[in-house]
Amino acid sequence: MSDLARTAGPLDRSFEASKVGSRLRAERERRGIGLRELARRVGVSPSLVSQIELDRVNPSVSTLYAIVTELGMTMSDVFGEQPEERVVQRGDGLAERPDTRPVINLASGVRWERLTHDRDPDVEFLYVVYPVGAASCPEDALMTHGGREYGYVTSGTLGVQVGFEVYQLGPGGSIAFDSSSPHRLWSIGDEPVHAIWVVIGREADPRTTTSPPRAVAD
Repeated sequence: MSDLARTAGPLDRSFEASKVGSRLRAERERRGIGLRELARRVGVSPSLVSQIELDRVNPSVSTLYAIVTELGMTMSDVFGEQPEERVVQRGDGLAERPDTRPVINLASGVRWERLTHDRDPDVEFLYVVYPVGAASCPEDALMTHGGREYGYVTSGTLGVQVGFEVYQLGPGGSIAFDSSSPHRLWSIGDEPVHAIWVVIGREADPRTTTSPPRAVAD
């Protein structure tokens, strides 16, 4: 925790609640899905779903993806819209500042910051941080979802497993892969990982109306 705090600087919001619970709960209720039923479909405890919806617990990357997919949402839906007082008043409103962009904090200190000023259902353009020892999912529960991913590491060393292939990306390293391939991300070494990540076409995932991703462990 201290390593991340040192690298994140004065704009650090790493340890705030993710504040996504109300949007997840509203969509679950809109679809008429009970809390226990959603937990059963995703493969976690009802207590965990309740804690996430109340913003008392930050979900892991894999659990958030599983819930979002089961509810037929996109990550843009989860980030939501910016409060009016945080909108950047600059020209045509296309710019975004580090202190105003929407943030989702996840389990193990993983942080996603949306780099687009407005919601974009077609592209997830993110600044991501993986603290020392953090991972997107357990080693035995790789994630799958729709779309294609592109990543670029700016600092630290990121481990990426895609199928049976394992890669180590240092500063300047990049990767691209089909998100439907089982995959996992994790930090390597004693330095947090900072990276730029793009997911294209996740909304086209046919499982948003059928079954959740295979990775459901927290």
